[in-house]
Amino acid sequence: MLRLCGLQFLLLIHSAVWLHLECLSVSGPLKDMDFNVQEGGGPRILHQFTLEPPAVSFRASGEKAGIIDIDPKTGILYINGSLDWETKQVHKLQVESVDESGSRVKGPYAVTIYVEDINDNPPEFNQTEYKGVVRQNSRPGKPFMYVYATDRDDPKTPHAQLSYSILHHFPKYFEEMLFQIDNATGAISPTKTGSYYLDPLKQDTFTLVVSVKDMGGMTTNAFASSVDVVITVMESLWKAPPTIHIKENSTQVHPVNITKVQSNEPDVIYDLFEKEKLPRLPFSVSEDGTIYVTEPLDREEKDMYTFYVVSKDSTGELVEKPLQIQVIVEDINDNPPVCQQDLTVVEVQENEKGGSNIGTVLATDMDEKGSLNSRLRFQIQSQEPQYPSGSLFYIQQDTGTLQLTGPSLSKRDSAKYSLTVLVSDPDFKTICDVEVHVIDINDQIPIFEKSDYDSVTLSENTPVGTVILEIQATDGDEPATGSSLIVYQMKEGDPNNTFIIETDSETNRGFVKINKALDFEAMPVYNLVINATNPEPLVQGVQYNESSLATFKVFVTNVDEPPVFQKPVYKTEVSEDIPVNTLVMTVEAYDPEGDSVRYSLEGDVRKWLRIDSVTGQVYTASLLDREKEEIYSIEVAVSELNNAAQKSKAFLVLQLRDVNDNHPQIATDNPTFFCYPVSGGEKTLIQAIDADELLFYSKFTFSLADEMNARNNWEISKYNATHAYLSPKHGNFEEKVYDVPIILNDNGEPPLENKVNLKGNLCTELLASRQHLHL
Repeated sequence: MLRLCGLQFLLLIHSAVWLHLECLSVSGPLKDMDFNVQEGGGPRILHQFTLEPPAVSFRASGEKAGIIDIDPKTGILYINGSLDWETKQVHKLQVESVDESGSRVKGPYAVTIYVEDINDNPPEFNQTEYKGVVRQNSRPGKPFMYVYATDRDDPKTPHAQLSYSILHHFPKYFEEMLFQIDNATGAISPTKTGSYYLDPLKQDTFTLVVSVKDMGGMTTNAFASSVDVVITVMESLWKAPPTIHIKENSTQVHPVNITKVQSNEPDVIYDLFEKEKLPRLPFSVSEDGTIYVTEPLDREEKDMYTFYVVSKDSTGELVEKPLQIQVIVEDINDNPPVCQQDLTVVEVQENEKGGSNIGTVLATDMDEKGSLNSRLRFQIQSQEPQYPSGSLFYIQQDTGTLQLTGPSLSKRDSAKYSLTVLVSDPDFKTICDVEVHVIDINDQIPIFEKSDYDSVTLSENTPVGTVILEIQATDGDEPATGSSLIVYQMKEGDPNNTFIIETDSETNRGFVKINKALDFEAMPVYNLVINATNPEPLVQGVQYNESSLATFKVFVTNVDEPPVFQKPVYKTEVSEDIPVNTLVMTVEAYDPEGDSVRYSLEGDVRKWLRIDSVTGQVYTASLLDREKEEIYSIEVAVSELNNAAQKSKAFLVLQLRDVNDNHPQIATDNPTFFCYPVSGGEKTLIQAIDADELLFYSKFTFSLADEMNARNNWEISKYNATHAYLSPKHGNFEEKVYDVPIILNDNGEPPLENKVNLKGNLCTELLASRQHLHL
């Protein structure tokens, strides 16, 4: 602390007096006063009190701390040294004036000195080293320890506002920090990277160098201190248990403890939620993390459960990542075998050899697949009839496959055998019924009743679907089987499938029908060969022969048919201004019999076209006009030269392309009205129209003709592409009708111009029907 001796300080006071106290900011009579003085700073003068007679001097008492006093003669209040905020923040004194006898004249008055803090103390940690423990997979941002520092400076000022940070991280494996610190509270927690990568098997100890700064750490001249923080990484307590196995249909008293989980943090709340939306979840969790199964489980209902256990804090926020719990329900043998069919029917052909597989008895068991509980064994218990032997069949005990044990069966011995098959698992038995049907083999071929069905003559316009022939073949195999059903097909003579044969499955009679239209010009004669077969394959050694074939001829006669156009519609696009006698298109038709044809037009009401009757070339007969008809549609007819009754028609469509051949006009013939008298500047809206397509102009141009003083009396201004405003230029008009010459230009290609006289009517009363014209 800087302090001046008595002589030095007297010199300071006398200098102040000599200088008329110019350095003091305030002087005045004795009264209560407060002063704010920054700590440190050395000796200083605070104030000068002035004497008021009969007072001759001042005296002070109170908390002077040995350095605060008042000069008795001059009244200067001074500090001879440095104040310290950390030692005392407020000094309270009493000052009074006295006369020559020492008696009080005024006072005492309260003088209070408030000491203001400066940043003169560094922060200090409350420990020289900190040690903490963090669990593997701890939640990011969840503090596991705190560091704490204090600062002796005024806590109400930034001097004592502390900010924590991590200076160093040993060892450091990643660019990202594994730990983080709250700069305000000193709470240390894992980062997201740390939560993921902390592993005691890889690195179980870390040292952090933690720094604390005052001034909120925001200035470069702040004081700082640092301390080592040693962190030990321990294995996470929050682990998913291994897969849990529970036997189904348990008779234990429920709930039953099946596993337990433990959070890394105390006082958490445990809860379960399901991965699947089940009608009920037969599991629960207690306050200490014990997981129970709440009821007996049925593997046949559900063989595996997957759900999650979570830990939450008091606010409901997750503390750790959810753990997956998997429960497998173990099977017990509680289901008997079940036959897949009430009656299993097996068909066996007469020629099947001994040892042949003839079918399989199918049964299921709802117990666990692939376990002994669902292993099934098969055994034949009985056979009816037992003729010609009581052991005609054998069943493989593990597969249920039925086999013949001896020679081929004969339908003459028995057409059907009934078997009872015992199906068993280790604890249950079931009877399955089996019928074996002996089926006749396909050893007979179809034979036609006659090999030649002669011929038939048909006109080429005979309708499709007409039956032209009935055929019949017979088969000696068992009726109503695939061995005796006959399928008829065209074997030769019908490359385009012009004919089709349908079979009556009850009588095996065949019906030959026309499948596609006959055409004398394409095929006048058909030499058909028909074969008859069975859908069931013939037995080995039997083949189809000529008895299963029949022949038939079809003669097609010609019918005079009308000519045929190459297209149903002929369409083209031409410009409306093409000259007369211009070729616009050619239509084409032919006669199936090869006769010559002639063309004509029908429905040409505008007489715009003509056609060459021989070549089918269509020409313009007069000038076209798109404004009268944009799409011109008529009919073109073609007939045989020698038989006009044989005639066909097609459509001829002419699309006319517009040319700019119409002059623009004013949209109405009615006069334009203005209310009389006019003052000039009134407006009325006029519109231009054009019969041509709009694509021939982008906008109309409006202007006044240079005649009849039109430009002196009127003015015209554009409103949009089709409208303009007409206005009188002054008020010197009479009450009458004026002709206003306006020139319209459609800006087409080529541009067309038209001069029109618009009637401008000045009248004293504006008709209501015209009011919409005025703006």
